[in-house]
Amino acid sequence: MSIATLRDENERLKALLAQTQAALSEHQGALAASEEARRRLEVILGELRRDKFGSKSEKLRPDQFHLPLEDVEIAQGILDAAQERAEKVIQGRSRSDPDDRGSHRNRGCLPAHLPRVERIIEPASTLCPCGCGAMTKIGEDVSKRLDVIPAQWRVLVTRRPKYICRRCSGPVAQAHAPEHVVPGGLPTEAAIAHVIVSKFGDHTPFYRQAEIYARQGIRLDRATLGNWSGRACFHLQPIADHMRRHLAMADRLFMDETTAPVLDPGRGQTKKGYFWAIASDDRGHSGPSPPIVLFRYAPGRSGAFAEQFLDGFGGSFLQCDAYDGYDRLTEVVRPQGPWTLVHCWSHLRRRFVKLARNSKSPIAEAAIRHIAQLYAIEAMVRGASPDIRLAARKEHSLPMVAALKSWFEKQLSMISSGSTLAEDIRYALNHWQGLTRFLEDGRLELDTNPVENAIRPICLTRKNALFAGHEIGAENWALLASIVATCKLNDVNPAAYIAETLEAIIDGHPHSRIEDLMPWRFRKASSPHQ
Repeated sequence: MSIATLRDENERLKALLAQTQAALSEHQGALAASEEARRRLEVILGELRRDKFGSKSEKLRPDQFHLPLEDVEIAQGILDAAQERAEKVIQGRSRSDPDDRGSHRNRGCLPAHLPRVERIIEPASTLCPCGCGAMTKIGEDVSKRLDVIPAQWRVLVTRRPKYICRRCSGPVAQAHAPEHVVPGGLPTEAAIAHVIVSKFGDHTPFYRQAEIYARQGIRLDRATLGNWSGRACFHLQPIADHMRRHLAMADRLFMDETTAPVLDPGRGQTKKGYFWAIASDDRGHSGPSPPIVLFRYAPGRSGAFAEQFLDGFGGSFLQCDAYDGYDRLTEVVRPQGPWTLVHCWSHLRRRFVKLARNSKSPIAEAAIRHIAQLYAIEAMVRGASPDIRLAARKEHSLPMVAALKSWFEKQLSMISSGSTLAEDIRYALNHWQGLTRFLEDGRLELDTNPVENAIRPICLTRKNALFAGHEIGAENWALLASIVATCKLNDVNPAAYIAETLEAIIDGHPHSRIEDLMPWRFRKASSPHQ
């Protein structure tokens, strides 16, 4: 081998070594950054884990952990990218080469209804380097990736041709102009539905939506978006009224309430109102009725509002927390008798979880373990018929509950009567009858989680929107939130549902067939809107 060849080979090796060292240095930097992120997030994860029974016993929704966990996932992404870069350098592959191991990742996550846009990447030349001529295609590698076009607005142009007979003086023929939610206005029903779901489903207030739309050159102020939603609210009122009639026929309901700050113009401040949630959800025992949640606004938290909202309802059981405002419902004079209150084990467990986290009380930890056993039994029979659920409860839960009551009474006699632990145990014993009613009817649930889960989005929207402009605005908020939340309970796309329902109502859908427009009857699984 000549000296010149050796010199060229040496230079090539030096260049390769420099490239490898640069890539390794880049990898080490990324790895160091991910390691620092890991150490920084250990504290966050420690808070989320709480203790052995913390997050598991509370059955918290994943949404409540999204913010800190998103940081964890970003750090994991940095680590993955650094590792992949190192593997490519070590195996001698260039940065543009596909990773065989990663090319199949998430392939099953691409829905079939999404449109496919193909691109073909040809080699720089398809001529044989030996001079034989054009090469023959023997196959191809295909990869599929998820792409996005940012929420795309468009202008819907409607033309109504006019026709006339030139041989006579007959009338002009032209199709009637279709009715719209905003007569002569800018938005289609789909655009209005998008605005409503963005606020009441995705918690994006109108002023933030206006900023988002402005980035696409669409100038819409907050008042305009509110006006559109208000008009839709007027047309959707029959939907909410019919949902209420369905709830009025349910034999068992859930109820909860949360604050609703409302602007008080006279004082220039906000006053505290409340959103009351009434829900029916029979999925736990595979009941035939669809899940429904209805929000109502009230200027206060008095039990009189609960009685007012339930006026005309025919149910027997009300699953709620131990707020004493509900106690008056046990004395209401109705043809079917007063309401029977069913109290929530989740609220009781939450007290012991908080105590165990703050004081490391072994008694509180033991109480959590006892309650966890009840939930384990419920998990095994969830979705079963009421008879099967009741039989399992009598066989397994009843002895546990009896033993737990005796254990509570014994612990109460041994601890300070003024302690927080004693207060929590007395809370359990004072509401024991309501806590144990689930042992009498297989349709009843162990807790009020169905209504609590439904009311959480209200809290998120409230946090972002800060307050309602006035009490009428809060009532409209409650109506639209009811429809969006009920769509979600029934696995229905709320934007598609509201758009098509508004169109049907505007087109004159008969009120006698309002049942056909209910969210649980809306199914369009093959639609790209879904």
